[in-house]
Order: sequence, then structure tokens, then C-alpha cells
Amino acid sequence: MTQSNDAKALHAKPDAALHTPSDLSAAATRDISAALNGLLADVFALYLKTKNFHWHVSGPHFRDYHLLLDEQGDQLYAMTDPLAERIRKVGGSTLRSIGHIARQQRIKDNDASYVTPQDMLAELREDNVTLAARLREAHGVCEEHRDIAGASLIENWIDETERRSWFLFEASRR
Repeated sequence: MTQSNDAKALHAKPDAALHTPSDLSAAATRDISAALNGLLADVFALYLKTKNFHWHVSGPHFRDYHLLLDEQGDQLYAMTDPLAERIRKVGGSTLRSIGHIARQQRIKDNDASYVTPQDMLAELREDNVTLAARLREAHGVCEEHRDIAGASLIENWIDETERRSWFLFEASRR
């Protein structure tokens, strides 16, 4: 049994199988994909931290915080597929594993066995402020390469991220 020329070409150059045609330059694909993959890793890290705190929050405001963090986790998770698909649409490839996320993430994990509710809210607030800044950086990359659709998605996510920061700030006032 012999392989077709197409199959041989794909095995010789596996990335060619995933190449998505685009009018963007190779440099634009590289830069946008790198910026968005960094965001994707940070969003996954922040999603898991938010869910961790959602699962482990305790105290007199349990119900309010539990519901707030669940809502925020859902919002973060909802960003992941559009982010990854945008990377593919511009011709890039996305994160492939938990290890890949760990190598790219800039949002720090929190593996502590106990975190006070106030510290949870403060940490998540700061992480969301950091994410908003990184979203703005990625927006600049998209604008530089005239990726209007990517910039548009990011604008909405900036607003959502600022809203999460605001809610966390207000919920943590003493």
C-alpha cells in the first residue's frame, strides 16, 4: 500500500495540514497568534483560579461570593473558544495541553489549602486588572496588523474584565 503524494507531504510537514489561508502576513499571523495564545493561557489560569476559589470559599458571605465567582468563571470560560478559534482563523495554532498553558501563563496559580474570602477577592481583582492590561497589549498587536475582528473581540473582553474587577472591588469593601 502506498501513500498518496498529499499524505506524504502532510507527514513531511505536519504544520501544513493546519495552515489556514489568510490575507494577513506571516509576521501578522505569528504576532497575533503569540499575543492571543498568551491571553488564552492567562484566561485558562484565571478561570481555574476563579473556580478553585468558588469551590473553596467559606464564611458569612458564602452564598454571594460562591455565586459571584461561579458567574465570573463562566464568563472567563466563555472567552476560551473564541480566543482559540481566532488564532486558527488568522492561520496560527493554539495551545495543546495543560503543560502548554503552564508554560505560557502569566497569571499565577494559588495552590494554598486555605485562602480567606477577602484575600480571594483581592487576588482575583488584581488578576483581572492584570488581564485587562494584557488584553490592551494584544489589542495593540491586532491593530498594528489590521486584525479588526480580533481587536473587536478584545474590546468586549476588556469591558467584561473591567466589570469583573469592579464587582470584586465592590464585594471586598469593608
